[in-house]
Amino acid sequence: MKYWQFILSLLFSVSVSAQHTLTVHVTSLPDSHADEDIFISGNFNMWRPNEDSMKLSKNPDGTYSFSLYFKDVPSDRLEFKFTRGSWQTSECTQKGRLEAPRLALLEKDTTISCAIEGWRDDFPASTASENVHILDTAFYIPQLDRRRQIWIYLPKDYQTSGKKYPVLYMHDGQHLFDEATSVGRIGPVEWSVDETLDNSETPCIIVGINHNPDMKKRVTEYYYHPNEDSAVAEGKAYLEFITRTLKPYVDKNYRTLSDKSNTGIAGSSMGGLISLYAGIKYPKTFGWMGLFSPSVWLDYGNIENDISQLKKSRHINKQHYFFYAGKSENRQKKDKTFVNMTDDVNRVIGLLKEKAQPEIQLSVHPTGRHGALYWREAFPAFYNWFIQNAGK
Repeated sequence: MKYWQFILSLLFSVSVSAQHTLTVHVTSLPDSHADEDIFISGNFNMWRPNEDSMKLSKNPDGTYSFSLYFKDVPSDRLEFKFTRGSWQTSECTQKGRLEAPRLALLEKDTTISCAIEGWRDDFPASTASENVHILDTAFYIPQLDRRRQIWIYLPKDYQTSGKKYPVLYMHDGQHLFDEATSVGRIGPVEWSVDETLDNSETPCIIVGINHNPDMKKRVTEYYYHPNEDSAVAEGKAYLEFITRTLKPYVDKNYRTLSDKSNTGIAGSSMGGLISLYAGIKYPKTFGWMGLFSPSVWLDYGNIENDISQLKKSRHINKQHYFFYAGKSENRQKKDKTFVNMTDDVNRVIGLLKEKAQPEIQLSVHPTGRHGALYWREAFPAFYNWFIQNAGK
């Protein structure tokens, strides 16, 4: 197959202003969907997968070309993927799985050769393991007067073993097990929680709680305190639902090890923040916290204030906190200043150590950014720590 290429010329600032050219050669394409449009999507267009101006032009010889000039680029590295107009039609591996975006480090003029191995919609939509089940499609949340789908992962020997199992509660259930239900900034990337447990010699029960389908309402559901961005904060009621409604239901209807030492809670971003609140507000219930890129910066100091005011620390002292952060998780605040996830996480860790001294593990990805691809990579380390020490 002939090469097709496009040239991206962009102007960006690092320490000084500089202009570099990125040339990408796509050496091959799948035979399927040969006559359909192809788009490029990346951190230069807010990851919109079907922007008309990002459509490649088909040349008379059957190749494709695309040229674009950027006045600004989000950072000193370009991330991008190819689609046929939606994330369901994104490029993928030969086995049908989504991977990290393509990357160009723009320190000089750069040429990259790429091959598109497959298109995601040529493979089964669902990636969920047979051990993943739907506990309820509309489980009632009395504390918030709404209903939500709840997922449950049961170990493959659950029906025959007669054993009881530790339980890990997780937020954003849509993204944990199945690409078919996942959404995200760079496509439907799931955490592969089920694959991690399928390959573990010591599985547990995972309970996944879907977030509000309205992403803005998802944020308010995970805020514990009102703040200048949101007068509505439903996190307190949401945690009451997990501890007073959902957990008792799971413990009654499934064979669980229900004590604190066998119970964990985990989430990412705002889900990581509300998991941190779960730890300090319900230290008799949750012994293990998985805090992946917790959005401390969005909480306007509330979580730090609550930790600073802790008085009874003996229950927190027996907890276990796993923090994950990426060094490239920079966020711009309203005042145009930047905060870094590692700084936020280290500040919270320092406060926890000062007030209660729980067991803490910290995992830092040297180039990690904010997204499910990095949380998927970090999850096994947290899970192994939890399952190998549960009950202690």
